Amino acid sequence: MTKIGIIVGSTRPGRNAEVVARWVHEAAARRTDAEFEIVDLLDYKLPVLDEATPAGFGKYSQSHTKAWAEKIGSLDGFVIVTGEYNRSVPGALKNAIDFIYAEWNNKAVGFVSYGSAGGVRAVEHLRGIAGEMQLADVRAQVALSLFTDFENFTTFKPADLHLDALATTLDQVVAWSKALAPLRAS
Repeated sequence: MTKIGIIVGSTRPGRNAEVVARWVHEAAARRTDAEFEIVDLLDYKLPVLDEATPAGFGKYSQSHTKAWAEKIGSLDGFVIVTGEYNRSVPGALKNAIDFIYAEWNNKAVGFVSYGSAGGVRAVEHLRGIAGEMQLADVRAQVALSLFTDFENFTTFKPADLHLDALATTLDQVVAWSKALAPLRAS
C-alpha cells in the first residue's frame, strides 16, 4: 500500500501546523487508496544542519540524521503542512529537507499552507526546493488564511470549501506517488 507522510513543518511553540496536520490526517484517514501518517519534525530533534558531508553523498554520520532518513525513506509521498514565516519557509522545515537527499527522490509532494496570504509564498519557495530534491510537486494545494480560517489567529476553524481542495491535493499526491513507484524501485 502506498504510504504518505503528512509532515508537520514547524517546531515553533504554539505552532498552528500541528492542528492543521491533524485535520489533514483526519480527512486522509477516511481514504482507502493509501496509508497516511503524521511525521512531526519535533520528534526528530534535528539541530541546525550538522553533517560534514553533503546530503547528496548519502553518508550520514549523526544518529538523528539516520533516523530522519529512515522515516522519509519509508514513505512514498508527502503532504507538507507549512506556515509562512516572513514570506518564506519555516527554518526548521528547510533544515529538515536539507539533511537528506536520496530519500526524497522520485516521490510526490503536495502542500497545505497557512498565513496572512494563505502561505502561498512559502509554497512557491518549497516548489523550487522540491525540484532540487527530485520531488514531483502536485498542482493542487490548500491555502488557509490566518484571518478567516483561524479564530484569533490560533484556533483552527477552516471553511468547508477547503475540504474540496484537500481532497484534490490528496488525490494528486496519491496518484503521483503510485506513478513514480517504478522509478523508486529501480
